[in-house]
Amino acid sequence: MSADSITYVNRVNHAAAFLTEHFDSFPQNVIQVGTGLGTISDKIEIEAAIPYEDIPFFPHVTVASHSGTLIVGRIENQRVAILSGRFHYYEGYSTKEVTFPIRVMQVLGARRLIITNAAGGLNPLFKPGTIMVIRDHLNFIPENPLRGANIDAWGPRFPDLSEPYHPGLIRTALDCATICTLTNVVTGVYACIPGPSLETPAETRWLRNCGADGVGMSSVPETIVALHGGMQVLGLSVVANVNDPDNFQPITLEDIILTASEVAPQLERLVVEILTRISE
Repeated sequence: MSADSITYVNRVNHAAAFLTEHFDSFPQNVIQVGTGLGTISDKIEIEAAIPYEDIPFFPHVTVASHSGTLIVGRIENQRVAILSGRFHYYEGYSTKEVTFPIRVMQVLGARRLIITNAAGGLNPLFKPGTIMVIRDHLNFIPENPLRGANIDAWGPRFPDLSEPYHPGLIRTALDCATICTLTNVVTGVYACIPGPSLETPAETRWLRNCGADGVGMSSVPETIVALHGGMQVLGLSVVANVNDPDNFQPITLEDIILTASEVAPQLERLVVEILTRISE
């Protein structure tokens, strides 16, 4: 094993040991929230809230809409850990750094990851405010977080991605949408691009032709690492805008955050209902 790999493993274990000192046991369910969707943390009965900057070797959040806090507590009697804020490849981090918190969660015994994000819509049938349950993804980030020496204790060298998003969790999410009377919930394919520049009309057309229904700049590296570590993954994207490449409209981060925040209460209801139907 290379010196870099040994250093990375030591850092993960050091961060995990630090968190073990704060909790007798760690939740098996982890929620990672993205742009404009952090208010899910308001629903939790908090045991502890630890700023990322206090956790050894956690990267620093540089995106204003991400708070950067690990929150552990209960939602509807289900014990959960919330990663409020994430890191991105476009911030200058490697994909190993981006996925560092997920690796730490795995070492601590987490078994499910619910990952949320705000995405741009590519499917012309979608509308702003649609919640897309991710059924598959396209990864256009030019670095895989599993690149380099494989840590056999963490997972296999060549993990299977034939079902990257757990079919049972997808069914549960759709059933819960019905229970919550949410009519804006669909399934789709999520494309992950490096960013931070948004898509051109030609890129939008190309991504559509590739089979993508939504596009964003996060979540896929974390999904790959979670799958490598044997975790079940559910992905939920809030579609903030839908652009027609033949009638393209300017997009701003402020508009994306606004739409995501408007849909956040519906996403929260959905996530809470999902949590009531999955067991530890």
